[in-house]
Amino acid sequence: MKTKYLVSIVGPTAIGKTALSIKLAQHYNTEIISADSRQFYKEMKIGTAAPSKAELEAAKHHFVHHKSIEDNYNVGSFEKEGLQKINELFKQHNIVIMVGGSGLYVDAVTNGLDIFPDIDSSIRESLNNDLKNKGLSYLQNKLKDLDEVAFKTIAIDNPHRVIRALEISIGTRKPYSSFLNQGKTKRHFKTFTIGLTANRETIYERINRRVDIMLEDGLLDEVKTLYKFKNLNALNTVGYKEIFNYLDNTWDLDFAVSEIKKNTRRFAKRQLTWFKRNKETFWFDYLTPEDVIINKIEDEFV
Repeated sequence: MKTKYLVSIVGPTAIGKTALSIKLAQHYNTEIISADSRQFYKEMKIGTAAPSKAELEAAKHHFVHHKSIEDNYNVGSFEKEGLQKINELFKQHNIVIMVGGSGLYVDAVTNGLDIFPDIDSSIRESLNNDLKNKGLSYLQNKLKDLDEVAFKTIAIDNPHRVIRALEISIGTRKPYSSFLNQGKTKRHFKTFTIGLTANRETIYERINRRVDIMLEDGLLDEVKTLYKFKNLNALNTVGYKEIFNYLDNTWDLDFAVSEIKKNTRRFAKRQLTWFKRNKETFWFDYLTPEDVIINKIEDEFV
Protein backbone atom coordinates (compact mmCIF):
# COMPACT_ATOMS: atom_id res chain seq x y z
CA MET A 1 0.00 0.00 0.00
CA LYS A 2 1.88 3.06 -1.26
CA THR A 3 -0.81 5.57 -0.39
CA LYS A 4 -0.99 6.58 3.25
CA TYR A 5 -4.43 6.88 4.87
CA LEU A 6 -5.63 8.93 7.80
CA VAL A 7 -8.84 7.40 9.15
CA SER A 8 -10.65 10.25 10.89
CA ILE A 9 -13.48 9.41 13.31
CA VAL A 10 -15.92 12.25 14.05
CA GLY A 11 -19.32 12.72 15.59
CA PRO A 12 -21.09 14.25 18.59
CA THR A 13 -19.79 13.90 22.10
CA ALA A 14 -20.55 10.66 23.99
CA ILE A 15 -21.33 8.73 20.78
CA GLY A 16 -18.51 6.15 21.13
CA LYS A 17 -15.68 7.58 19.03
CA THR A 18 -12.94 6.58 21.49
CA ALA A 19 -14.06 2.96 21.64
CA LEU A 20 -14.17 2.68 17.85
CA SER A 21 -10.79 4.36 17.43
CA ILE A 22 -9.17 1.83 19.76
CA LYS A 23 -10.74 -1.12 17.93
CA LEU A 24 -9.51 0.22 14.57
CA ALA A 25 -6.05 0.97 15.94
CA GLN A 26 -5.80 -2.57 17.27
CA HIS A 27 -7.06 -4.05 13.99
CA TYR A 28 -4.54 -2.12 11.89
CA ASN A 29 -1.77 -2.27 14.52
CA THR A 30 -1.41 1.49 14.43
CA GLU A 31 -1.63 4.56 16.69
CA ILE A 32 -4.18 7.27 17.49
CA ILE A 33 -4.02 11.04 17.10
CA SER A 34 -6.47 12.84 19.38
CA ALA A 35 -8.14 15.92 17.87
CA ASP A 36 -10.16 16.76 20.96
CA SER A 37 -8.98 20.21 22.03
CA ARG A 38 -10.28 19.77 25.60
CA GLN A 39 -8.37 16.56 26.17
CA PHE A 40 -5.00 18.19 25.49
CA TYR A 41 -4.82 19.47 29.06
CA LYS A 42 -3.44 17.17 31.74
CA GLU A 43 -5.36 18.90 34.55
CA MET A 44 -8.73 18.23 32.88
CA LYS A 45 -9.30 14.49 32.92
CA ILE A 46 -12.81 13.87 34.22
CA GLY A 47 -14.75 16.79 32.76
CA THR A 48 -13.40 16.19 29.26
CA ALA A 49 -14.21 12.45 29.24
CA ALA A 50 -10.59 11.78 28.32
CA PRO A 51 -9.58 8.17 27.56
CA SER A 52 -9.15 6.12 30.72
CA LYS A 53 -5.85 4.56 31.76
CA ALA A 54 -7.03 1.23 30.34
CA GLU A 55 -8.00 2.86 27.04
CA LEU A 56 -4.68 4.66 26.76
CA GLU A 57 -2.92 1.35 27.32
CA ALA A 58 -5.11 -0.48 24.77
CA ALA A 59 -3.69 1.63 21.91
CA LYS A 60 -1.00 4.28 21.81
CA HIS A 61 -2.46 7.80 21.86
CA HIS A 62 -0.88 11.12 20.97
CA PHE A 63 -2.04 14.62 22.04
CA VAL A 64 -3.84 13.49 25.18
CA HIS A 65 -2.80 15.33 28.38
CA HIS A 66 0.35 16.65 26.73
CA LYS A 67 -0.23 20.30 27.67
CA SER A 68 -1.02 22.33 30.79
CA ILE A 69 -3.97 24.67 31.07
CA GLU A 70 -1.40 27.44 31.58
CA ASP A 71 0.25 26.76 28.21
CA ASN A 72 -0.47 28.96 25.23
CA TYR A 73 -1.71 26.37 22.76
CA ASN A 74 -3.99 26.88 19.77
CA VAL A 75 -5.25 25.25 16.60
CA GLY A 76 -2.29 26.52 14.57
CA SER A 77 0.13 24.83 16.94
CA PHE A 78 -1.91 21.64 16.77
CA GLU A 79 -1.94 21.64 12.98
CA LYS A 80 1.86 21.90 12.88
CA GLU A 81 2.52 19.32 15.59
CA GLY A 82 -0.24 16.99 14.43
CA LEU A 83 1.05 16.84 10.85
CA GLN A 84 4.58 16.30 12.11
CA LYS A 85 3.48 13.36 14.25
CA ILE A 86 1.29 11.88 11.49
CA ASN A 87 4.15 12.00 8.98
CA GLU A 88 6.40 10.38 11.57
CA LEU A 89 3.88 7.58 12.13
CA PHE A 90 3.46 7.03 8.40
CA LYS A 91 7.09 5.88 8.29
CA GLN A 92 5.97 2.81 10.24
CA HIS A 93 2.27 2.54 9.39
CA ASN A 94 0.18 2.83 6.25
CA ILE A 95 -2.86 3.79 8.29
CA VAL A 96 -3.12 6.22 11.20
CA ILE A 97 -6.29 6.84 13.21
CA MET A 98 -7.43 10.33 14.23
CA VAL A 99 -10.37 10.81 16.59
CA GLY A 100 -12.04 13.85 18.10
CA GLY A 101 -15.08 16.07 18.22
CA SER A 102 -13.32 19.43 17.79
CA GLY A 103 -14.28 20.23 14.21
CA LEU A 104 -11.82 23.08 13.71
CA TYR A 105 -8.92 20.93 14.91
CA VAL A 106 -9.95 18.00 12.71
CA ASP A 107 -10.18 20.29 9.68
CA ALA A 108 -6.81 21.88 10.48
CA VAL A 109 -5.12 18.50 10.03
CA THR A 110 -7.14 17.20 7.10
CA ASN A 111 -7.50 20.41 5.07
CA GLY A 112 -5.33 23.09 6.62
CA LEU A 113 -6.37 26.29 8.35
CA ASP A 114 -8.33 28.99 6.61
CA ILE A 115 -6.50 32.21 5.77
CA PHE A 116 -7.93 35.47 7.10
CA PRO A 117 -6.87 39.05 6.39
CA ASP A 118 -5.28 41.19 9.10
CA ILE A 119 -7.86 43.13 11.10
CA ASP A 120 -7.47 46.42 12.95
CA SER A 121 -6.80 45.52 16.59
CA SER A 122 -9.21 48.23 17.76
CA ILE A 123 -12.13 46.08 16.57
CA ARG A 124 -11.17 43.25 18.91
CA GLU A 125 -10.65 45.72 21.76
CA SER A 126 -14.13 47.10 21.20
CA LEU A 127 -15.63 43.60 21.12
CA ASN A 128 -13.83 42.66 24.33
CA ASN A 129 -15.33 45.73 25.96
CA ASP A 130 -18.77 44.69 24.71
CA LEU A 131 -18.22 41.25 26.20
CA LYS A 132 -17.33 42.77 29.56
CA ASN A 133 -20.10 45.36 29.64
CA LYS A 134 -22.93 43.77 27.67
CA GLY A 135 -22.26 40.06 27.97
CA LEU A 136 -21.79 37.12 25.63
CA SER A 137 -25.43 36.98 24.55
CA TYR A 138 -25.11 40.47 23.05
CA LEU A 139 -22.16 39.33 20.93
CA GLN A 140 -23.95 36.13 19.95
CA ASN A 141 -26.94 38.09 18.67
CA LYS A 142 -24.63 40.45 16.81
CA LEU A 143 -22.96 37.49 15.11
CA LYS A 144 -26.34 35.99 14.22
CA ASP A 145 -27.21 39.24 12.43
CA LEU A 146 -23.90 39.45 10.57
CA ASP A 147 -23.25 35.77 9.80
CA GLU A 148 -25.96 33.25 10.61
CA VAL A 149 -23.91 30.40 9.12
CA ALA A 150 -21.07 31.04 11.58
CA PHE A 151 -23.59 31.48 14.40
CA LYS A 152 -24.91 27.97 13.75
CA THR A 153 -21.54 26.24 13.36
CA ILE A 154 -18.89 27.75 15.63
CA ALA A 155 -18.61 27.10 19.38
CA ILE A 156 -21.12 29.83 20.18
CA ASP A 157 -20.57 29.52 23.95
CA ASN A 158 -16.86 30.26 23.55
CA PRO A 159 -16.39 34.06 23.66
CA HIS A 160 -13.01 33.87 21.94
CA ARG A 161 -14.53 32.09 18.93
CA VAL A 162 -17.46 34.52 18.80
CA ILE A 163 -15.17 37.55 18.97
CA ARG A 164 -12.91 36.10 16.26
CA ALA A 165 -15.87 35.57 13.92
CA LEU A 166 -17.19 39.05 14.67
CA GLU A 167 -13.90 40.85 14.15
CA ILE A 168 -13.49 39.23 10.74
CA SER A 169 -17.08 40.00 9.76
CA ILE A 170 -16.84 43.62 10.92
CA GLY A 171 -13.30 44.27 9.70
CA THR A 172 -13.82 42.86 6.20
CA ARG A 173 -17.53 43.61 5.82
CA LYS A 174 -17.86 40.03 4.66
CA PRO A 175 -19.23 37.06 6.63
CA TYR A 176 -16.62 35.15 8.60
CA SER A 177 -17.98 31.94 7.07
CA SER A 178 -17.16 33.19 3.56
CA PHE A 179 -13.45 32.78 4.31
CA LEU A 180 -13.82 29.14 5.31
CA ASN A 181 -12.70 26.30 3.05
CA GLN A 182 -11.10 28.56 0.47
CA GLY A 183 -7.98 27.13 -1.15
CA LYS A 184 -7.52 23.71 0.41
CA THR A 185 -4.00 22.85 1.51
CA LYS A 186 -2.55 19.82 -0.27
CA ARG A 187 -1.93 16.84 1.99
CA HIS A 188 0.35 13.95 1.11
CA PHE A 189 -2.10 11.41 2.47
CA LYS A 190 -5.73 10.52 1.88
CA THR A 191 -8.35 11.01 4.55
CA PHE A 192 -11.19 8.56 5.08
CA THR A 193 -13.74 10.12 7.42
CA ILE A 194 -16.09 8.01 9.51
CA GLY A 195 -19.01 9.69 11.27
CA LEU A 196 -20.82 8.07 14.18
CA THR A 197 -24.33 9.19 14.98
CA ALA A 198 -27.69 8.16 16.46
CA ASN A 199 -31.15 9.61 16.77
CA ARG A 200 -31.40 12.75 18.87
CA GLU A 201 -33.03 11.04 21.84
CA THR A 202 -30.24 8.46 22.04
CA ILE A 203 -27.52 11.11 21.79
CA TYR A 204 -29.16 13.12 24.57
CA GLU A 205 -29.57 10.05 26.78
CA ARG A 206 -25.90 9.15 26.33
CA ILE A 207 -24.85 12.72 27.15
CA ASN A 208 -26.97 12.82 30.30
CA ARG A 209 -25.56 9.49 31.45
CA ARG A 210 -22.00 10.60 30.74
CA VAL A 211 -22.45 13.71 32.90
CA ASP A 212 -23.80 11.53 35.72
CA ILE A 213 -20.75 9.26 35.43
CA MET A 214 -18.41 12.27 35.50
CA LEU A 215 -19.97 13.37 38.78
CA GLU A 216 -19.65 9.85 40.19
CA ASP A 217 -15.99 9.83 39.13
CA GLY A 218 -15.22 13.05 40.98
CA LEU A 219 -15.89 15.97 38.63
CA LEU A 220 -16.74 18.29 41.51
CA ASP A 221 -13.41 17.66 43.24
CA GLU A 222 -11.53 18.08 39.97
CA VAL A 223 -13.13 21.47 39.33
CA LYS A 224 -12.41 22.57 42.92
CA THR A 225 -8.69 21.99 42.35
CA LEU A 226 -8.86 24.23 39.26
CA TYR A 227 -10.93 27.03 40.78
CA LYS A 228 -8.00 29.45 41.04
CA PHE A 229 -7.44 29.06 37.29
CA LYS A 230 -11.09 29.60 36.34
CA ASN A 231 -10.33 32.64 34.17
CA LEU A 232 -8.02 30.71 31.84
CA ASN A 233 -9.41 30.12 28.37
CA ALA A 234 -8.89 26.34 28.62
CA LEU A 235 -11.38 26.23 31.49
CA ASN A 236 -14.04 28.31 29.78
CA THR A 237 -15.75 25.15 28.66
CA VAL A 238 -18.80 23.02 29.39
CA GLY A 239 -18.53 21.00 32.58
CA TYR A 240 -16.20 23.43 34.28
CA LYS A 241 -17.77 26.86 33.94
CA GLU A 242 -21.09 25.59 35.33
CA ILE A 243 -19.39 24.11 38.42
CA PHE A 244 -17.49 27.36 38.89
CA ASN A 245 -20.88 29.08 39.14
CA TYR A 246 -21.84 26.59 41.83
CA LEU A 247 -18.60 27.22 43.72
CA ASP A 248 -19.25 30.96 43.45
CA ASN A 249 -22.66 30.36 45.09
CA THR A 250 -24.36 31.70 41.98
CA TRP A 251 -26.17 28.40 41.28
CA ASP A 252 -27.06 25.38 43.37
CA LEU A 253 -25.48 22.08 42.39
CA ASP A 254 -28.57 20.51 40.84
CA PHE A 255 -29.02 23.50 38.55
CA ALA A 256 -25.32 23.50 37.62
CA VAL A 257 -25.57 19.83 36.64
CA SER A 258 -28.70 20.46 34.59
CA GLU A 259 -26.87 23.29 32.80
CA ILE A 260 -23.92 21.00 32.03
CA LYS A 261 -26.30 18.53 30.41
CA LYS A 262 -28.15 21.23 28.50
CA ASN A 263 -24.98 22.92 27.25
CA THR A 264 -23.44 19.59 26.27
CA ARG A 265 -26.55 18.76 24.24
CA ARG A 266 -26.25 22.12 22.49
CA PHE A 267 -22.58 21.42 21.83
CA ALA A 268 -23.43 18.03 20.30
CA LYS A 269 -25.93 19.71 17.98
CA ARG A 270 -23.26 22.15 16.78
CA GLN A 271 -20.80 19.30 16.30
CA LEU A 272 -23.22 17.49 14.01
CA THR A 273 -23.89 20.68 12.05
CA TRP A 274 -20.15 21.17 11.56
CA PHE A 275 -19.35 17.59 10.59
CA LYS A 276 -22.35 17.24 8.28
CA ARG A 277 -20.76 19.88 6.04
CA ASN A 278 -18.27 17.28 4.84
CA LYS A 279 -20.21 15.41 2.15
CA GLU A 280 -17.45 12.79 1.85
CA THR A 281 -18.01 11.47 5.37
CA PHE A 282 -19.31 7.91 5.67
CA TRP A 283 -21.92 7.93 8.43
CA PHE A 284 -22.69 4.91 10.59
CA ASP A 285 -25.09 4.29 13.43
CA TYR A 286 -23.16 4.14 16.70
CA LEU A 287 -24.14 0.47 17.16
CA THR A 288 -22.68 -0.63 13.80
CA PRO A 289 -20.24 -3.55 14.35
CA GLU A 290 -16.62 -2.57 13.73
CA ASP A 291 -16.17 -5.30 11.11
CA VAL A 292 -18.79 -3.56 8.94
CA ILE A 293 -16.88 -0.29 9.25
CA ILE A 294 -13.56 -2.02 8.56
CA ASN A 295 -15.01 -3.60 5.41
CA LYS A 296 -16.12 -0.17 4.22
CA ILE A 297 -12.68 1.29 4.90
CA GLU A 298 -10.97 -1.48 2.96
CA ASP A 299 -13.44 -1.20 0.07
CA GLU A 300 -12.36 2.41 -0.30
CA PHE A 301 -8.64 1.56 -0.07
CA VAL A 302 -8.76 -0.83 -3.04
